[in-house]
Amino acid sequence: MTRVLVWVVMAKPFLILQLRADDIAADNELNAFVRFGGLKPGDFERIRLEQAGVKNVNLDNYSGIIVGGGPSNVSDTFKSPEQIQFETDLYKLFDEIIARDFPYLGACYGLGIFAQFLGARVTKERYSESVGAVTVTLTDEGRHDALTKALPESFRAFVGHKEAVQELPRDAVHLAQSDTCPVQMIRFRNNIYATQFHPELDAEGLAVRIQVYKNAGYFPPEDARALIHSTQDEAVAVPMKILKRFVERYRVK
Repeated sequence: MTRVLVWVVMAKPFLILQLRADDIAADNELNAFVRFGGLKPGDFERIRLEQAGVKNVNLDNYSGIIVGGGPSNVSDTFKSPEQIQFETDLYKLFDEIIARDFPYLGACYGLGIFAQFLGARVTKERYSESVGAVTVTLTDEGRHDALTKALPESFRAFVGHKEAVQELPRDAVHLAQSDTCPVQMIRFRNNIYATQFHPELDAEGLAVRIQVYKNAGYFPPEDARALIHSTQDEAVAVPMKILKRFVERYRVK
């Protein structure tokens, strides 16, 4: 009898970093990243930043880093000890990510903290966006970038943020904008991306977050039901293609 040895080569996982203290919101966000990114069990590892921070991460073990959003704001004057710690940890991680041009995709807070690290102003003075869908338009650079080329030049995406990047970070490439928020997507170097909109969020996921964060100051709590109803028919699909392309482009075996 001839024995055939089959070697199974596992892809390096993506590291998903989250900062949502509420379990329902955190699990929903994780499931969205996994589902829309085309990830399977073993394709990702998860760290809850608000619980453990992020220390001693060996980037050689991962295909890329994904940082989600949450109720934290980088421009807040008063921050919890947990936020201070994970922002310190992220700054250290960004040093290595930039030095290696390591694949990174930040969403919402993941844009704000990275843009601030690059020296851009992230404040509440302008460009906040109410919870809901906005029309995002690709720039000329966006029409040619690997993650966004051949996508519709304008598409709907879900947003909801109290602070925003006030100007394009130095040396960043501007990929997308909206009428209410100029910096919707950027690339830094070749492989480092961040979006103000949520590339993982559909109407069902938005409904979960509206319920979880209805007392977090994004909108009057009594408006939660009407807000959910008004967003259920939004055809939001293009942002997920950006997430899927990121995973497909940077998956390392």
